Formats: sequence, C-alpha cells, structure tokens
Amino acid sequence: MSKVIEIEDKEFEREVLTADKTVLVYFWADWCGPCRLVAPSINWAADNYSDRLKVVKLEMDTNPESVAKCKVEGVPALRLFKDDSVISSHEGAIGKQQLQTMLEKHL
Repeated sequence: MSKVIEIEDKEFEREVLTADKTVLVYFWADWCGPCRLVAPSINWAADNYSDRLKVVKLEMDTNPESVAKCKVEGVPALRLFKDDSVISSHEGAIGKQQLQTMLEKHL
C-alpha cells in the first residue's frame, strides 16, 4: 500500500504548512498523461523516504486554492515544503533519478 496521502484544499494547511517534517506535494490531474508516468516515482519516494518525508497529492482541478497558493501552472507539478515554505519545485514530468536527486539535496 502506498504511503501517499490524498488531500484537498481544506486539509492543505494542516497536512502541509504545519507538518512536522518536510512535505512533497504532488499536483496531478485525471486527464494528464505525464501524471500517470510520474505516479510510480511519487509512490517510490513515499515508500523510501517515509522516515523523513511526508508525500501528499492534490488533484489540480478540484483544489484551486492550493493550486493558486503554490503557483502551479501545469501538471504534473511538485512542491517541496519545509517549515511552511517552498524549498524546491518542479513542473512537468520527472524521472525517478531526478526526483531522488531533488529529495536528497533537501533531506
């Protein structure tokens, strides 16, 4: 079972901004082909970094507040939060190796 937590706008502050560890936010959409390619890497990150990273996903079309707050312009999109601030971001498809490099740099 994946350790990725699916959240909505109303949970964003509690699950992301006030979290007690670094949080990777994955923005996706049902209609997005590249999102389906990225999803296994997101699950891999949640499984392999669960001791120091929380991974959440938000469906872009149904969570406009979080999309605006994080300045998401396209999906898939990643935002890495630490202590209420974005410390890294990525828009577009990302491979597992590139994701691992991004996370290792900040964890």
